[in-house]
Amino acid sequence: MKLDRIDRRILAAMQENGRISNLELAERVGLSPSPCARRVKQLEDSGIIDHTVTLLDPAKLGLTMTAIVQISMDKHTPARFENFERHVCDYPEVVECYLITGHSADYQLKIMVPNMDYYQEFLLGKLTRIEGVTGVHSSFVMKKTIDRKALPLEHLK
Repeated sequence: MKLDRIDRRILAAMQENGRISNLELAERVGLSPSPCARRVKQLEDSGIIDHTVTLLDPAKLGLTMTAIVQISMDKHTPARFENFERHVCDYPEVVECYLITGHSADYQLKIMVPNMDYYQEFLLGKLTRIEGVTGVHSSFVMKKTIDRKALPLEHLK
């Protein structure tokens, strides 16, 4: 799907506020409500708008510790990776998981927990018990400098 200026403005506005009404969105992008709703529907149908979520404040929910964890695996086989990924998908503490290159690690995880005791229990009770995990290197976030959820759209011009 080729995106025009109006589509880009719709996407930017919706990334800023996913609960924006169609009427307000139409006003912001310079369309009447019906064509605006049709464009949003097209963006959804094309998969560009994947889904809409509500972002929660982790600190207000007691999730004050974020760990960036690099995982090394013993074997680089599809079965071993599938097994690892299946396990970490079941752990709500793992909020991001990437298969990576360029490091000695195979995976990088972002884990959110309330405190160090909880992290230690999670690490020793779950993460290191996954078959094939041979190394774990944990780093802890001291400060979030950037925490964007919106994707850059400038390259679409």
